[in-house]
Amino acid sequence: MIASIPISGFTAATAPWHLPRGSIYNWARLTNTDQTLSSYPEDTALKTARYYGYPLLAAAFVAQFVSLGIYSYVLGSFMGPMTEDLAWSRADFTLTRTIGQIVMALVGFAVGARVDAMGARPIMAIGAVILSVSLYFHSEVDSLLAWWLLNGVALTCGCAMVGNLVVNVTLSKWFVLHRGKAIAIAAMGVSMGGIVITPFVTWLIDTVGWREAWIWLAAITFIIMIPVTAMMRRRPEDYGLRPDGLTDADYLSDRGDKARAEDASAFTRHQALRSFSFYALVIAFGFFSINIVVLLLHTVPYLTDQGFSRTEAALALVIASIPAMLSKPIWGALIDTMPVKPLAAISAALCGVALLLIVAAVEANALFWAYGAFVLLGLGWGGMIPMQEVIWASFFGRAHIGAIRGAGLPFALTLSALAPWLVGYHHDLYGNYVLAFILVAGLNMLSGILIYLVRPPNLDRIKSSAKAGVTAAD
Repeated sequence: MIASIPISGFTAATAPWHLPRGSIYNWARLTNTDQTLSSYPEDTALKTARYYGYPLLAAAFVAQFVSLGIYSYVLGSFMGPMTEDLAWSRADFTLTRTIGQIVMALVGFAVGARVDAMGARPIMAIGAVILSVSLYFHSEVDSLLAWWLLNGVALTCGCAMVGNLVVNVTLSKWFVLHRGKAIAIAAMGVSMGGIVITPFVTWLIDTVGWREAWIWLAAITFIIMIPVTAMMRRRPEDYGLRPDGLTDADYLSDRGDKARAEDASAFTRHQALRSFSFYALVIAFGFFSINIVVLLLHTVPYLTDQGFSRTEAALALVIASIPAMLSKPIWGALIDTMPVKPLAAISAALCGVALLLIVAAVEANALFWAYGAFVLLGLGWGGMIPMQEVIWASFFGRAHIGAIRGAGLPFALTLSALAPWLVGYHHDLYGNYVLAFILVAGLNMLSGILIYLVRPPNLDRIKSSAKAGVTAAD
């Protein structure tokens, strides 16, 4: 690790100031990804009685509320008004989500390693601008090509650079002992998006029209993301801190066993890609994500097709989002004290069962029972996001987790990329969603089985196989 860098007669170690993070000066130090404490000047603002990981956690909550709230919860409300006004089919409209899933995967692959090296702040700053500007120009859409480019490409780029990959990689570096609770609390922001954004956007569209609604979303997003971006930091070691707020003595004691073990057995991206476990997790979480992508997009049109009002349809997502949010701290506490794989398998299976119950209730025109099934769905959703992040970090360590998670996104998101369009196409062809939703439920069940069966990779075996020139199968 570089000890000092001369700058006009000063050194980084002796200068009374240091350049802003993200500058050329800091690039050299930020590309260091080992887990030793930095020898560079510490940001004294972070040396407070309260561990900075907790303010960072609050910023992560808001970032996911904005990015995933917009990416996941607004399209269903816009689908009806926009397709009717512009004479588009639902398949044409939902193709943007297929494009978006592919773009999300490519952007995730590109920025994952950069989060490890640079930290989240510069990436989120660029992403916030892209997101806000693209939202504004949504109000000018008149053609499908413009819609696919603005929503499928530009908006998705912004959301990917602001959203869960960036913030969860950051939190995985700041928390080890309490990683489950930390990521779960931050992920409550996603569910809060469903509680607040879906009814707000539905009301906004019905009040000012869909074009003006996009402008409102652009302004709100930009205002919120300015302070959130400013709060982000790369990792605690850059500031003379240890994960979870541990002292150096704690880190070297029994309390630091988990953190030290994780640091010692951390995989590089190349090593992770040589493991069978990597691909098993990618497939499992890809299958699970289909449920979320499809239902967030198609719930409102599905219920309105069955004769329910737009308000009743939007309320279904709110009802799912409330238990998703409230259950996250419970799931997080369980994750930190119990084996995470069985919990994740239960969460995935619960989502599949809930979707089958939703279909049965809606087809029977039993809205009350459908709402009850959406509660179960929300409980399943609540567990999967934090458990996914914890499983990835526990399998592969935190040193290069951004690069590894980024490498997994093209595989995982490609699996779910076609799902929204295929479901929309199925509706256009047959006039209903029943068979498509049953297939999605089945994939959730399969996801749970895969998660339960996959084993953690063996780093020593990967290293040995690399020397022998063969791919390891754990």
